[in-house]
Order: sequence, then structure tokens, then C-alpha cells
Amino acid sequence: MMKLSRQFTVFGSAIFCVVVFSLYLMLDHLQLDHTKSPNGGDRLQNGQLSILQDKIDRLERLLAENNEIIANIRDSVINLKESVKDGRGGPDSGNMSQGPYPDLLVSPPLVLPIDSQDCQFAARQFSKPADGVQLLDVYDLLTFDNPDGGVWKQGFDITYQENEWDSEPLQVYLVPHSHNDPGWLKTFDDYYRDQTQHILNNMVVKLNEDSRRKMIWSEISYFAKWWDNIDNQKRDAVKSLVERGQLEITTGGWVMPDEANSHYFALIDQLLEGHQWLEKNLGVKPQTGWAVDPFGHSPTQAYLLKQAGLANMLIQRVHYSIKKHFASQKTLEFFWRQNWDPASSTDMLCHMMPFYSYDVPHTCGPDPKVCCQFDFKRLPGGRVSCPWRIPPQPITDVNVQQRVQMLLDQYRKKSKLFRTKVLMVPLGDDFRYTEALEWDQQFQNYQKLFDYMNSHPELHVKAQFGTISDYFGALRKSAMDPGHASLSLPVVSGDFFTYADRDDHYWSGYFTSRPFYKRLDRILESHLRGAEILFSLALANIQRAGKPNGFPSVESYRLLTEARRNLGLFQHHDAIAGTGKELVVIDYGTRLFHSILNLKQVMVNSAHWLILKDKNAYSHNPSKAFLQMFKTFVLPKCFSSRSVVIYNPTEQDRMSVVTVYVNTPHVRVDTSHSHPIPAQVSAVWDDATTASTELSFVVQVPALGLGVYHLSKAEEGGAETAQYLFLRQGGELSLSVKHFTVNNPQDDTTPVSIHNPHLQVWSSATTGLMERLKLKEDGSEHRIKVEFAWYGTTSSRDKSGAYLFLPDGEAKMYSPAQSPVIRVTKGSVFSEITTTFDHVTHTLRLYNVQGVDGQAVEICNSVDIRGEFNREIAMRLTSDLDSKDRFFTDLNGFQIQPRRTMAKLPLQANFYPMTSMAYLQDSGTRMTLLSAQSLGSASLKSGQLEVIMDRRLNQDDNRGLGQGVLDNKVTSNSFRLLLEKRAKTDNEAALILHRKGFDCALSNRNTGLLCATTQGKIRTEKLFSNLRLGSIAAVSLTLMHQTEGGSSQEEISLKPMEISTFRVQLT
Repeated sequence: MMKLSRQFTVFGSAIFCVVVFSLYLMLDHLQLDHTKSPNGGDRLQNGQLSILQDKIDRLERLLAENNEIIANIRDSVINLKESVKDGRGGPDSGNMSQGPYPDLLVSPPLVLPIDSQDCQFAARQFSKPADGVQLLDVYDLLTFDNPDGGVWKQGFDITYQENEWDSEPLQVYLVPHSHNDPGWLKTFDDYYRDQTQHILNNMVVKLNEDSRRKMIWSEISYFAKWWDNIDNQKRDAVKSLVERGQLEITTGGWVMPDEANSHYFALIDQLLEGHQWLEKNLGVKPQTGWAVDPFGHSPTQAYLLKQAGLANMLIQRVHYSIKKHFASQKTLEFFWRQNWDPASSTDMLCHMMPFYSYDVPHTCGPDPKVCCQFDFKRLPGGRVSCPWRIPPQPITDVNVQQRVQMLLDQYRKKSKLFRTKVLMVPLGDDFRYTEALEWDQQFQNYQKLFDYMNSHPELHVKAQFGTISDYFGALRKSAMDPGHASLSLPVVSGDFFTYADRDDHYWSGYFTSRPFYKRLDRILESHLRGAEILFSLALANIQRAGKPNGFPSVESYRLLTEARRNLGLFQHHDAIAGTGKELVVIDYGTRLFHSILNLKQVMVNSAHWLILKDKNAYSHNPSKAFLQMFKTFVLPKCFSSRSVVIYNPTEQDRMSVVTVYVNTPHVRVDTSHSHPIPAQVSAVWDDATTASTELSFVVQVPALGLGVYHLSKAEEGGAETAQYLFLRQGGELSLSVKHFTVNNPQDDTTPVSIHNPHLQVWSSATTGLMERLKLKEDGSEHRIKVEFAWYGTTSSRDKSGAYLFLPDGEAKMYSPAQSPVIRVTKGSVFSEITTTFDHVTHTLRLYNVQGVDGQAVEICNSVDIRGEFNREIAMRLTSDLDSKDRFFTDLNGFQIQPRRTMAKLPLQANFYPMTSMAYLQDSGTRMTLLSAQSLGSASLKSGQLEVIMDRRLNQDDNRGLGQGVLDNKVTSNSFRLLLEKRAKTDNEAALILHRKGFDCALSNRNTGLLCATTQGKIRTEKLFSNLRLGSIAAVSLTLMHQTEGGSSQEEISLKPMEISTFRVQLT
């Protein structure tokens, strides 16, 4: 029987998990003659498993192409299998990680060989396209004032001439939609029961009543649940609606995801889950993205949609000043290009809705008072009315002309904000069309309006119901350049954060709200990656062996699918954002937690199959698992050992520190070849001064590999014991610690220091907080001061809430009521400084290992603000870097976005989402904060970086939630602080070439020239005899614009008299 130890998540430049398996073998168990499960031969043929056949075939081909990686795994598994087969007391005679690591602690090369071409991406500056807009430049340009724009409060007055559409009529596409949040004020299941299922049921009936009616739908999580509960007749009706173009599935993701906090792994997962469901059940391939409710928009989502095969997208929640500027410049329809794309390969056609909201009053035109009169759900007698107190009127033969003139006036004014005469008008809101009556009210009244418009050519308008792709199809035709194959629309690069909907109401609070669940999201994400890889390898191995023997393939696949869907559901823009009701948040958290437990079981089952050589000996017994998970190792008194299997699901070889709980400090750790490895026994602190025992040791595991280590009791020659120093100014300490050396000097004010081979950290003896950091590589020291600070909320009527961050001014420094307890740990594997404040337990840790783990300072803050009133707590890093007003944050863990702190904006506007990292830099140094969870971050002063770690707010912020944020939990925020020296890049030069025009009728004898003509062609490698061109890129004459030609030209070709400029890197 085997046991499984603690699993934990490690993060760095990419998220990965190391799953710790505890295995120990019993000889009598291995000697049993296991029989095959009677149903085992049939399991692979049942249920969902049949759909895996093609995927397995593709996986086999992929594995065959990746022989090097798979060879490592296969050899590792064979070694362990041999030990099991031979009965040599467990897996101690074959270390799965032995291949690349004959000596466990041999360091990898200090400097990896990197081709200079691979560095050009990072070296390239973000710049706007020659024909486009860079949003950083727009922020510089705008004043961000908010003058009264008249009926369009946040815009301007719009006028037009009656004859503007005489030559080309206005095309209007009215797009009915219903925005269904998969959880917000109600849980996902409650919304489905009370509203969503009725919307979809009515959709089938009402769209079939008139072929001119259209509808779009986005959230596949709801659609899939509904599909499972309808009969085949209704399913066929849905398919007919899709085929006729009456129903369009937009985006096709499991949810409409948040674009600030979601990691791109999870964004892809939810998109993949939705698209695969659509392909299997409807045969639909979405063409257009629809994102009306995420609170700001990321170019990462545009890129992912582009890569998924979509051609168009729509966005809504953009800062009102940006909307006004885009409207004035007629750039609301544009190609969204990635910052890092020098050409146009990432261009995504995007429509930005111009007005305040996606509801009917704010979509037909600039005047909501008029537009509300054309939301026929608000007819007198209903439950919803118009706030402007002018109700809609049913359309009759008597009033149709007058109502058409009113509506057409709005359509024409709205169309003046765009470059073409194609207009898209949404018709919907949250959970609309629940009742059959609303379908009749909207569609019948609008059809009367459209019939009148279309039957009167003097109005020069063609109006109809349409899908969003109907609109984009017409837009592409109308915007096509005459005689060209491209659209005459602008190009925009950058992101649309941070969103403000009015005044100084910036939605930067949700970057941090409910951080406990943001952390849980990332843990599930890493577990899912690990489980999927192990399961895929096990399944491929089973197919090769041809003997499933009861392996729980169907159940494991079900659990994986459920986990993907729960992770996908949590990417919803009111889930990971932390903006749902408390009962809804609990529902999300329960789903995440159960999926983590289920994924552990999938990993256990998959690893069980992989480690066995004799597949006939395999037997799956859920009640008596071959592998089990344990948090604590109980080491026996006899000489037998416990074996730990470490699994690395990442694409990189890893050297990391693994920590497990043990019941004794007298323990040693050996490789499978019985070579001892560095290990450290430390105290597990139940509070500031009492402890039990844990074991930490260094492991090396190849990419996608498994490694075996053995734990045994050792009275001598075992793991080194950590030493402790306790400090507390002006207070006595009562210590209760066994087995460890503890010092408790009184009133020592000397700075506390810890170090490893790469770094040395000095912390205050009064607070335990870092003050200085030294890089041992070059001996440079930097001032990096860690502090904590409080933000309050404004005293005005509108206050901070789940969405909004409205502080009462600059942060006030955290000042504890009593002196903190400082605990210094020094050991052979890691050293750390832990400070226990009233609201934060703060730990700085250095690992004594090679690689990135040893080059960063690990920071862990356990935050508890449950007793506070309207407060937010931040961690601030103040350095001596001269970063000025510039800093950088990541977008979705996928790309980096430059930021600029602007004095003209309020403090809360200068906070941005930090999905996984933020950094600031000067000419010589970069300071990066890597984060294990999404949080809000800012750089309010030069050299300063801060993150909001938790928020407790006692009131609603009037954005619909109806409650504050009072369900705080003790939350562990984890970070890595990395200080790096920047390489000088002053070897860039401008190469200007001129091909002269020669008169060949004259003699060329004795000219003294030592070169011949080359027909204008030059081989770049022959330009300089003693220097090599690292890169060469064609640019405009003065280097301001990138031109065609790429960055790796082997040959330059010039026409006679042509002058060309190239940006070159000389090495």
C-alpha cells in the first residue's frame, strides 16, 4: 500500500504545481495474485470514454514526436516498476529523476545560450501603428474632465443633415439579447431555475413564430444545462434556428469572463470547454465575441478569440472619457492589435458601444429618455418603468409615423459616431425575455416600426432584426476600401483599464475584492493542469497496453470535466471579480474546493497505473486506495522508510524545496540510490511562539517527470535542525519549543539579516520588515523597504464597495497597537524572518537552492482584517529605483502592459489589475513582484510599488450588488520579489543605405573604386567584417515607423536611387 503526502503550489514566471505522493510498499501486498476486475475490459467502451478515441490517437502522435520528454518519463517509470516487481522493499532502488540528474545537487549552467534573435521581442518598444492609436497616447491627450454633454451626459451634442443618407440608406440591425450572469445576486442554479430556462424555452417558441426574428446567446454554461433537460424535438428546433440564422451563439465560452483577474490558462479552459460543447452538440463555430458586462477589457481576450477562429468582437465597459474621445474621432469600430505585433497578424475587428450601458435606454441613441420609450417591456402596467417618467406607447397605425420619426432621429444621431452607414442597436438587458409577453411586446412593436420604415423609401433607412454577425458582415462590406482588399478602419493598441462609468468612480476595487477566492482559483487551475497531464499519460499508456483492468477512466474524465467547468464558471465577471452576493460566493467556493479534492483523486489513480510494470497486478479499489494523500508523515520506529514521489507537470526541469509534516525531528532524506540530500527540520508554529515539526528538502525533477525520495528515522546524520532567534521590543516572550535552539536577546536593535548564495536581506529589529537587499553576484545593495498601509473610504455619499475604490486620500501607514513578535529562522535549506502583527503575519524567506527559487525573496502575508470598519490594507515596497511615473503590470499572465501614473487622475484611477506580476525599473535595475493571486496594484511614486491585499467595506457602492464586503477570511497572499540587473542595450544602430544611380555609358576604368555593382542586393552577413548583426529591421527614414521586411532579413534589395534605413543590433 502507498501513501500520498502534502501537495503544494509553487509559482514563478508560470504557474505550476508539485504534487507530493507518499508511497510505501508492503511485500505481502505485492505478492498477492491480483485478479482483473470483471468489468475492467468493458470500461473503456462505455459512456463518455468512447469520444476520447480520436483524442487518444492524436495524443499518441504527439507523444511520438516528443520522444525526449517521454523517454525521461518512461525510463523513470520502468525503474520504479522494476523495484516493485523485484520486491526490493519499495521504490528505493530506482529514482525516476535519475536520467538528467546523476548528482542531485549538480547545478544547471549559470548562463543559458540564447540566440540574439529571441531577445528582440522584449527589446522592441511599444509604439502605435503608423495608421493607428496607442491608448497610452490617448491617456496623455485627454483631460479626463466630465462636462455636461446635454442629453448624452458624458458625450456631446450630435447633429446631422436630413439628406446625408440620400445616396446610401442607413442600415439598422436591431440585435435582441439577454445577458444571463452565471451567478451574481442568485447562484447559478437558482438563476437557471427562476429565469434562464424560461428565457430559452420561450426563445424556441417565439423565434419560430416569425422567421424575421433573431436572437443571440453567449453563456454556454446555461445553454448546456438547459440542453441536458430538453427533449430531442426541442433540440431539433434549436438546430433549425441556428441553421436559419435566427439564433447565433456569440463568443461560445462557458461564461462571459472577467478580463482583469482571470489567468489566460483559465480563459482558454473556459473557451475550450464551451467551444467543444458547441462542436459536439450543435456543430456551431462562433464568429463574433460579445462582452457587454466585464468591467474593462484586455487585449489578451481579443488575441485568444482571434486564435480561436473568431473574426469580430464587441466590448462595452470602457472609461467614459475614452468612449467620448473615440466617438469624436469615429474610431469606435477599429482593429484591435496587440502591442507586440509589428504587423497586422493579430488584428481583431472590434466594435465599442458608445454609451453608458448595454440596456435599452442607452443603446438606441444618445438620449436615454427617448430610447427608454422604445423598451416595450416598460409599457404601462408592467413591473419595470422608465426613470424619466415618459413611458413607451404600443405602436398603432395612428402613432407609428410619429414614433418612427422619434426612433429614427436617435438611430441617425448614433450613426454619426461611426464611419459607415451600418448601425448596430442592441435590444436587451440582464435576464430579459423571461416571459412570453415580453417577446410579443418587443418583437411585435418593433416589427411595426420596421415595416413602416422599410415601406417609406423617403426615410432612406433599412431596419431589421439581426444577429451581431449579421451586423459585422454588413460593416465589412460597407467599410471596404474601393479597389482594396482591406477595411478602411483605424488600428488600436493597448488595454481598456481602469474602467470608470461616471465621475471619479473607478472600478479598481474588484481587482482585490474577495482575495481568498482569487487564490483558490489559482490553486484549482494548477491542480487541473497537473491532473490533465497525468490522466492523459495514463490513458495513452492504457491504450498501448490494451488492458484497462478496471482503471476508472470514465469517472476520472467526468471529474476532470466537472473541474474544468467549475473553474470556467468562476471566470465569470461577477465570480473571480469578487462582486457576488455572499451566498453566491460560498457556492462558487464550494465548487472550487470540491474540484480540488476530486482532481487529487484523479492524480492518485493515474499515478497508480503509471508506476506499475505488471498491469495485470492493477486493481482499482476506491475504498482501499493504492495511493493516499496525507498531510503528515508518521515515521515508524523500525528501519523501514516512507517513500515520497514528486510529480512535476511543467515543461521545465525544476529544482524546488518540498515541505512535509513529520512526527519526529530525527529524520533523513535519501534519493532512490540511497544518496543523502540536504534537508532541514523546522518548527511548524501553531502561534507566534509554540510549534510542531516539519521537514524541508531539495528535489530535482525533470519536465513532466516523477522523482522518488525516501524518508526514514535517523538519530544521527539526519536532517539539520533550524535555529531560531526571537525579538520583541519592550516585551517578554514565553516560548514553548522542543528540539530546537532558540535565542531571545533583549532589546537588540541591530538589523536582522538572512542570506543564501544569491541574496542577503536586512530587516528592522523593531518591525522585522525588509529594509535592504544585496545581490551577491555584483555586490550591489539596494534600499527596498516593505511597509503596510491602510486606505479608508471617502466621506462623500458614494463610498467604496465590491466594485469601486473610493479612498479618503493617501494611505496611512500601518501602526500596530503593540510591538510585534519577530522570529528569525536559519537553516541549511531555507532561512526566513516572520513578523506577527495584529492584522498581518508577514514572512520573508530565502531558499538555499540554485535557480529562480534561490534568486527571489518569497513573501507571504497572512491577512486578517475581519474586525475592521471600511478599511483596505496594502503592502508597499519602496525602493531606490528611479522609475519616475512608469511601471508595468501583466495582463492575464500572458503579456506585459506599460503603465503611467498620472497626477491628473484620482488616486484610485492609477490602480491596475496585477494578474500575476508587476514591475518597475530604471536604466540599470528591475524590481519585479510575482504574485500567486490577482490583486490591484499601483506605483504612486517613483521607485514605489504597492498592492491591495484585502478590503472590508460596510456598504454597497450602488452598482447593483446591494451589500458591502463583510465576508472576509484569513487569507494568505504569496509573492516572489525579484531584483535583476538590466543588460545595456546601447549596441543598437541605424544603418542608412543609398543605392546610387550610375550612367553606364561612361568608362569605368581607373576610377579607384574597389567594389562592383550587385544589382542593388547586399548580403547582410557581409556588411561588417568583424561584427555580427544580431538583428536587422526595416524602418522609416528617421526610425519612427516599422516597415515591411521583418527583423531577420538575409538580403537587402534596393532600387536605383533608393534610400532605406534599418535598425540593427551589432554583436
